Amino acid sequence: MMSIKVLVVDDSALIREVLGRMLTRDGDITVVGTAVDPIEAREKIKTLDPDVVTLDIEMPNMNGLAFLEKLMRLRPTPVVMVSTLTKRGASETLLALELGAVDFVAKPSAEFAGGLDAFGAGLRDKIRAAAKSDVRGRSASRAEAPKVPVRSAAAPEGSLIAIGASTGGVEAIRTVLGSLPADCPPVVIAQHMPPGFTGRFAARLDELCALKVMEAEDRMPLLAGHAYVARGDYHLRVERSSGQLKCRLGQEAPESGHRPSVDVMFESVAKTVGPMAVGAILTGMGRDGARGLKLMRDAGAYTVGQSQASALVYGMPRVAFEEGAVIEQAPVEQIASRLANALVRLKSAA
Repeated sequence: MMSIKVLVVDDSALIREVLGRMLTRDGDITVVGTAVDPIEAREKIKTLDPDVVTLDIEMPNMNGLAFLEKLMRLRPTPVVMVSTLTKRGASETLLALELGAVDFVAKPSAEFAGGLDAFGAGLRDKIRAAAKSDVRGRSASRAEAPKVPVRSAAAPEGSLIAIGASTGGVEAIRTVLGSLPADCPPVVIAQHMPPGFTGRFAARLDELCALKVMEAEDRMPLLAGHAYVARGDYHLRVERSSGQLKCRLGQEAPESGHRPSVDVMFESVAKTVGPMAVGAILTGMGRDGARGLKLMRDAGAYTVGQSQASALVYGMPRVAFEEGAVIEQAPVEQIASRLANALVRLKSAA
């Protein structure tokens, strides 16, 4: 197997050294070079042709976001952001993902001692996913796929939309939610994301969508026209209490390697909402969500998976498709309309 070539871009010599050591640990990733700022990075990308670039946001001579925007326009390359765990860092990271970065890791801090092994394992997994991602294809499919307007997604009382995603999901979820009208039933979302970022993600979606989007809280009622993002490091389940659908948050062991887990959320939707639910599985590495979505389909729910051509990482949707969990696949730009049509059918059948 060919080694994945990585260029590390960071103005901190310590971070460059830590990332280099972490990345090369398993032998399947090679750090072909490092750069202290975007000016040096631009030259090294031309000469070294890396498979993946790790990029800091705060750097001298040119901001990492400005460099990322130029890179994605002129030479689309898989990029993993290395972010600071601050409110501003979270906002800038989400902007980087909108600009085309594949994923991000939170920069290890002084208190990270003891967690460096976990940080390294997560970093290597994200680099592997980035190396398999289709950043060039995503740019092309964005230009080609027509967006289907959704005028209404009105559905019977007790209906629910469930969406799960991982790598590339920030942009995919934004595309789907941004097309859903305000009259749709409640939406629950599980996106693999660490604590400290899900609140900013929900706030960003809230700015861009007709729906009211918020970070889920335990026992929060699920209301029509609202979307609820699973909190980082918490599973999100749906339960019925006093005749009303509500969020339940818990810190049980990770499932499918994740907390929040898409499987956990989908499974609760299958059990609690059954045929009154619709579900979508979007871009991501691994297999989280396939089992839960199959349970939803078996319970009578409409299910859709993101198509290979439009997925940044066709991992989770591929497994769901192969295991019979999705009724159909569709480009991400058309998933909102497929969900809305299924809800309209539910309403007419009610």
